[in-house]
Amino acid sequence: MTTSRETGSGGGRAGGGPRTLAEELRARPDEALAELLRARPDLVNPVPGDLTQLATRAATRASVARALDRLDRFVLQVAEALAVAPDPCPYERLAGLMTGDEPTDPRVAAELPRAVAELRRQALVWGGDDRLRLVRTALELLAPSASRPSATGLGPTVAEATAGMSPGRLQKIIEAAGLPTTHDPVTAVAALTELFEDRARMAALLARAPEGARAVLERLAWGPPYGTVTAEPAPHLRWLLDRGLLLPTGPGGVVLPREAALHLRGGRAHRTPEPEAPAPAPVTAYAPETVDATAAGQAFGAPAAVEELLSDWETAGPLVLRAGGLSVRDLKRASTVLDVPGPVAAFWVELAYAAGLLASDGDVDERYVPTPAYDEWLDLPAAERWAWLAGAWLATTRTPGLAGTRDAKGRTLSALGPDLDRSPAPEVRRRVLTLLADLPAGAAVPADALLARLAWERPPRSPGAPGAAGPAGSTESAGFAGPARPAGAAGSTGPATSSGPANPSGTAHENLRSRLARWALAEAELLGVTGRGALSTPGRVLLSKTAATPSPGAGTRPADATAARGESAESAAAAALAPLLPEPLDHVLVQADLTAVAPGPLHRPLAQRLAVLADIESKGGATVYRFTPDSVRRALDAGQSASDILAFLTEHSRTPLPQPLVYLVEDVARRHGRLRVGAASSYLRCDDEATLAEILADRRSAALRLRRLAPTVLAAQAAPDALLEGLRAMGYAPAAESAEGDVLVTRADAHRTPPRTPPAPVPDGPPAPDDTLLAAAVRAVRAGDRAATAERKPSPAAEDRAPAATGAAALPRTTPAETLATMQAAVLTGAAVWMGYVNAEGAASQRVIAPVRVEGGYVTAYDHTTDEVRTFALHRVTGVAELAEEHAV
Repeated sequence: MTTSRETGSGGGRAGGGPRTLAEELRARPDEALAELLRARPDLVNPVPGDLTQLATRAATRASVARALDRLDRFVLQVAEALAVAPDPCPYERLAGLMTGDEPTDPRVAAELPRAVAELRRQALVWGGDDRLRLVRTALELLAPSASRPSATGLGPTVAEATAGMSPGRLQKIIEAAGLPTTHDPVTAVAALTELFEDRARMAALLARAPEGARAVLERLAWGPPYGTVTAEPAPHLRWLLDRGLLLPTGPGGVVLPREAALHLRGGRAHRTPEPEAPAPAPVTAYAPETVDATAAGQAFGAPAAVEELLSDWETAGPLVLRAGGLSVRDLKRASTVLDVPGPVAAFWVELAYAAGLLASDGDVDERYVPTPAYDEWLDLPAAERWAWLAGAWLATTRTPGLAGTRDAKGRTLSALGPDLDRSPAPEVRRRVLTLLADLPAGAAVPADALLARLAWERPPRSPGAPGAAGPAGSTESAGFAGPARPAGAAGSTGPATSSGPANPSGTAHENLRSRLARWALAEAELLGVTGRGALSTPGRVLLSKTAATPSPGAGTRPADATAARGESAESAAAAALAPLLPEPLDHVLVQADLTAVAPGPLHRPLAQRLAVLADIESKGGATVYRFTPDSVRRALDAGQSASDILAFLTEHSRTPLPQPLVYLVEDVARRHGRLRVGAASSYLRCDDEATLAEILADRRSAALRLRRLAPTVLAAQAAPDALLEGLRAMGYAPAAESAEGDVLVTRADAHRTPPRTPPAPVPDGPPAPDDTLLAAAVRAVRAGDRAATAERKPSPAAEDRAPAATGAAALPRTTPAETLATMQAAVLTGAAVWMGYVNAEGAASQRVIAPVRVEGGYVTAYDHTTDEVRTFALHRVTGVAELAEEHAV
């Protein structure tokens, strides 16, 4: 909740610091306001009317949550310390909370000014060094409550924990603690608080504690501070309860007060302050050549996997689910085709979609099929095809790792579904690769070390937040609900106490950012951006070039991609990869066991034709093709003859064609086309009457319902395609026939979608404003603030109806005659006026203008709010007042 204390528009206090956040913003120079809007771009969309509106917007829950979520770990720790400190908090007290009574890490004190300055810059903290105040909304998000301990592990204060306690019980507590009784609960709470904050007196009190009492306090000190006691607590627990070191929270529940916990901690709010980002370690060094060779092998296989998948889908792709996405059955089929696990198949499917190579066709029975860009992609060299995919992966917000998990409503997320976009994904991928790029060439670090560094730079969201990641991987929310509990915070179980309410900030599962980082590492390895965990040379080039000049990646690729890329990041990465890829071969080794071995990658035309003629038996460094009667018939159906097949194999085989293969091709070709299938419903004709008699006598032909029409013709009630399949299942090799009696070449028609653009990445919050927009926004806010706070000179007629408007009072309403007279006078004197205006849509605003000309019911004026010359209709002006001279623009 935003309070008037934070967003009020009154003037500054003489001889003191600002009384409100708006006052502090008003005192900032324009450069500081621009920095605030640059750091928090949501504040500038739309541009606030004045500084009071800016302060109000900066204190809203959504904006504060977004700002907290983008602080590094140490700055957030400072904000958390302020949340448990007195309000306002002197800088010295904050330093004590961060360093403790006996500072051990000089870096904490050295980095504290930077952290406070960052919180000030983002308007999360305001006030002088003697009165630091955390914005109220940030305090609500970070401060502990009865149901949510803070990330510091501290509980409520003595005053908060004793609220509602009977006065008699309070008097008994302070008497047992050795304090004199008081006459009212307020002084009793103050006396107990003072005791717990006094280091010497508190040490003396704990020195008298019975055995076991100190151990209970130590277990609760670093959080969670809650525990439970039995109806008849042990003597050492009774001693703590009697002296207020454990205060009741409900039936059987107790809490360690914040002041007592801070004494046990030595005054520190955090067990382990983290003033600097942890260095990724330990580092494993590989030879850069080894890394590049490993990555090149993966990079060569990436386009091949996408091509294999889409070639399987180009004739009849999988159906689109009613809710969008790919069914589990179709994903399993894709994993079988690619011979990879389901999550890897989901990655290749999503990558093809993000690269604009795959989309739904938009038909009635909607299916996923390749796009026209797929044909363009196929014509590119292997290195450029990889660069196309890598650029799309780096920019997309699609997260294949979520496929198969469940959202917040328990629904399974499907590959290609509408709910797989996560806006932080591109930033996380880029940051992971940047951390690897900062290491020497060929260096790799464990994933956990990278995750620790990322966690310091961006604190994780709490899994207890609405929509946060749960055990089943539910959809994460962009909101902030407090950082995760720091490592090392222990539960409060013990011999006579049990853990209290579960800490909703604790996590047993990785947050979204950590999961995105893990997926990024795995996907980079699959794609060949990294090799053996180290960034490859092509990956390094792609990262550096995209950081300098954004490439036409997902969502922005033009129709003529080859010409548009030019010297872009993708073309540079392709140039770095090309020397690392093996040269494609133009030959195979045909063997006597009806197989052909491709000892390396083949030229695409050779590989495509060989894939029609033979079945792929195994893939790897060498691909093994097997010739079978069905595969040879498939080539004959595609229009090739036996002589064409043998000539093709002779040309491309480095070994003589074995006799069994020649016999196989000639035998299938001799039988191919002897039977002709047409439409009668369908018919079957053959010049060999004995063959037709044999088919009629075969029991397997009963389902085709054949009958003889002529000695060389049989009629069937099955459709032609069913008749073809039935005869092939019986061991024959029929050919389809056209209406003119010619043999049909049954080449599968490739299905393409209409032209499609790749999916646009979902932005991670409002876009960052450029310098021009920031300058204009600051001018507009300043102008609106002058209008809201400047003294006005009311017209004489308005003065009779209302007292003079001063300070931040409302703009007086004026009649049309008064408005016209004030405007004309301002034109003559060149003075600026404050004007209320309602536009054609009915939206009311207040502006500071300098009238230039008044005629025809309109006033032409320079609008200081928008920094442009505009024309206003006088009948839409609700009120006007001349600015006092000291506030004139």
